[in-house]
Amino acid sequence: MINDNLTCGFIGLGLIGGSMARALKAKRPEIRIISYTPHPETSLKAKEDGIVDVACDKVDERFSECDYIFLCAPIERNNDNLALIKPYLNPKTTLTDIGSVKTSIHEHVKELGLEEQFIGGHPMAGTERIGYINSKASILENAFYILTKTEKTSDERLENYRELVELMGATPLIIPYEQHDFITAAVSHVPHVISGCLVNLVHDSDSEDGLMKMIAAGGFKDITRISSSSPVMLQQICLTNHKNISTLLDTYIDYLNRMKQVIDKVDGDGLMDFFSSAREYRDSFNDLRRGPIQKTYVIRVDIADEPGNIASVATLLSVNGINIKNIGIVHNREFEHGTLSIEFHDDKAMEKALTLLEAHGYPSVD
Repeated sequence: MINDNLTCGFIGLGLIGGSMARALKAKRPEIRIISYTPHPETSLKAKEDGIVDVACDKVDERFSECDYIFLCAPIERNNDNLALIKPYLNPKTTLTDIGSVKTSIHEHVKELGLEEQFIGGHPMAGTERIGYINSKASILENAFYILTKTEKTSDERLENYRELVELMGATPLIIPYEQHDFITAAVSHVPHVISGCLVNLVHDSDSEDGLMKMIAAGGFKDITRISSSSPVMLQQICLTNHKNISTLLDTYIDYLNRMKQVIDKVDGDGLMDFFSSAREYRDSFNDLRRGPIQKTYVIRVDIADEPGNIASVATLLSVNGINIKNIGIVHNREFEHGTLSIEFHDDKAMEKALTLLEAHGYPSVD
C-alpha cells in the first residue's frame, strides 16, 4: 500500500520527469516532491505550478527524506548521479531511473553496492518535444512502464514500486534488464537510426532548388517525425546500447539487401508477399497501450482552397472546447480542394473533432 506521507525526489525534471511529477500530484496532491535540476528556471516554473514543494540548488541531505528518488537526467549523467546521491540515501529509499537503456546503470549500481535499493525504471512514453515546459500528466496514461530488478531486489520493494507506477496511470511490466535493452533497441532505438538515415538521404539527394524538401510532406513527415527527438538523448542511447543496436542493424541491412534483390528481379510475387506480411503484422499491433514512440492523433479533412478556411476550422474546434496541437495544409494537392492536417493531444479530442467537422461539411480523407 502506498504511504500517505510519501516523498519523491527528482534529479532532473525534463519532459518525462516533469510528467511523472505532475501525474503523482494529480493523483495524490499530498505527495511531497523534492527536485534538483541544473536549470534554475525549470525549478522555479515547477514550483509556481505547484508540482515541486522543495526546489534544491544542489543534491544534498534533503534527499534523505525521500521514499523514492528518480534519476531523470540523460543516461550517462544518471550513471554519474548514482555516486552523487549515494551519501544521502536513506535505507528506506527506492532508487530508480527513467533511462531507455538499463544494462549500463545496472552495472554502475552493482559497482556502488546499491543493488538492494535500486530498481530500474523506463516509462515507455514521450513526444518529440523536450523539457519540463512540455510535460503533461497524461503522457503516462496507459503507457507501459518497464521495471528491471536486481539480484537483491526484495519482493516488497518491487511491489510497492509497481503500485506507484499504477498510481501514475501507467502499466508496469517487469522484465530482465538485458531483455529490456534488446527490445527497446528493436522497437525504439533502431527506428530512430533508420528515421535519421531517411532524412539525411533526402538531404543529401536533394537538388539545389530543394524540391525534395518542398514536397516531403504527408507520409514522409509522418515516418520521420521521431528525427525531431533530442540529439543528445539519441547520442546517449547509441553509446550505451550500441551492441544491441548494431546487431539489429545487421539484421535490418540483410532485409534491405534481400528486398533490393526482389526489386532488381522485378519480382511481383515477392513484393506482394513482403508488403502483405508487413501489413498483416502491423495491423495486429495492440493499440490500447502506448509504446516508446508515442502515437500521433491526426486527421486530414478536405477544405476548399479559399482564404479564411483554416481559420474557420480552427475557430469551430476552439468554440467547441477542442484543443489543437498542430494544424497545416498538406502541400501535395492535385485537385481544387486542399487537404488540412490537424493533430490533437489525445484520441478523445480527435474523435470529437472528426464528428464535428464532418457534420459541418469537412469530410475526412485517408
